Amino acid sequence: MTTNMLPPSQLRLIIETGDFDSALRFYRDVLGMPEQIAFATDGDDRVAILHAGVATIELATPTHAERIDEVEGAPRAPGVLRLALEVEDTARATDVALREGAELISPPVRTPFQSINARVQGPAGWQVTFFQELETLEARAAREGFSTDDVRAR
Repeated sequence: MTTNMLPPSQLRLIIETGDFDSALRFYRDVLGMPEQIAFATDGDDRVAILHAGVATIELATPTHAERIDEVEGAPRAPGVLRLALEVEDTARATDVALREGAELISPPVRTPFQSINARVQGPAGWQVTFFQELETLEARAAREGFSTDDVRAR
């Protein structure tokens, strides 16, 4: 793959919500994403930019998304955008989110791709998957089934 474009330096997801205070409390205070400075005018013009660590985009076919729902024990929800946050302890992150008002979609489960995943329903209609990696990328690269799409296509 060749491109003349430089890679982006930041990925930003914009979550529009009618209940700004609830969403801010959940993402900033419950999930622990520190707030960065942002510009807004006055009144109901409110914005919060929250730092969420390293960002990646996961592209998945409907078949793969269905497989992930199955592995996580979550009901199928085609077309639903969800956040996936890497955490040190999936069970703890899930417990905190539930105590703070999130709804459980699927409890922590060990996946075949060596992570512990759980899913909750957060504010503003977004699902949040917590995942705890159990092995390094290098260890995964040595295991069957782990490769990039361009290698699998050969």
